[in-house]
Amino acid sequence: MENLEIKRLLINYKTLEEFENFREYGAQELSMKEDLRANIIEGDSESPFYGIYYGNKLVARMSLYRIDKKYDFYFEPKQDYLELWKLEVLEPYRGKGLGEALVNFAKSFKLPVKTNARQRSDEFWTKMGFSGLTYQQERDRGENPYVWFPEGVSEQE
Repeated sequence: MENLEIKRLLINYKTLEEFENFREYGAQELSMKEDLRANIIEGDSESPFYGIYYGNKLVARMSLYRIDKKYDFYFEPKQDYLELWKLEVLEPYRGKGLGEALVNFAKSFKLPVKTNARQRSDEFWTKMGFSGLTYQQERDRGENPYVWFPEGVSEQE
């Protein structure tokens, strides 16, 4: 798909309605609706959600949170990093580079990126240049963290 434009999604009821489409495709556990509903404040405020539209239909989305370096237990040197959550592409639009476009958008901030590989998605994250971290029980609590290191950044010891 050419001309992929990634848009920051507005926190409003129209976006909430668009999120309904994702649930129809059986991705309940990845649903961001609850997150979004919790964030609806004044209508069109900024959100951590980004998406790609095909025509006027939201077909791919993710949430991206900037985490303060005081909570950085992953990267050396310690720094702010991005946490990428709930990357999801609607079934008919998969395999067209939309997930890759969203991940590359996250990398464009030039900060380390952390995500949790879900549903046997390890291969996708590896292809995107992410690597699994050494599992630490205390820190990871059953999560499967994958990270992308910008130049000059490595895993915390």
